[in-house]
Amino acid sequence: MLEQTVVALRGKPGAVLTVLETLQKADPHNHLPRETLLAVARAMRLPLSQIYSVVSFYSFFNLKPQGEHTVTVCRGTACHTRGSRILLDTLRGTLDFVEMGEDEREHLVITTRDNRVTLRTVACFGQCAMAPVVDIDAVIYGQMNRQRVLTAVEKLAQQKGRHA
Repeated sequence: MLEQTVVALRGKPGAVLTVLETLQKADPHNHLPRETLLAVARAMRLPLSQIYSVVSFYSFFNLKPQGEHTVTVCRGTACHTRGSRILLDTLRGTLDFVEMGEDEREHLVITTRDNRVTLRTVACFGQCAMAPVVDIDAVIYGQMNRQRVLTAVEKLAQQKGRHA
């Protein structure tokens, strides 16, 4: 798959992004393991440091395995003042996360032990009028509160597969 993608795109603007996106989507845990990054660097005849700079710049690339579902809480000023911290604390207290930590971009990225849910934070969704905002499997929900976020997580537990 890598060779076919690289051959089709080598030398074209944005080729590195497209190759990395394609490989991440093909990964069962929606991430880019180090071995994949090494293979991309070799195949595209680029230094590994250049591949890492692309992956670390764009927040949609994942260096850690991701859960079947993604819940992203906005940490922007409007969301923070309207209770996003309560939502984040509720999710962290309700779900069984493997580790508590932040990624290299200083955003929270943690996954449950059963790999069902990855909880992330972002600096701002740009949806301030709807604050606090939560993105669940690429669907934006506004004016969230503790009960609404708990209900949404319960619905995720009933769904099968990635973004079902």
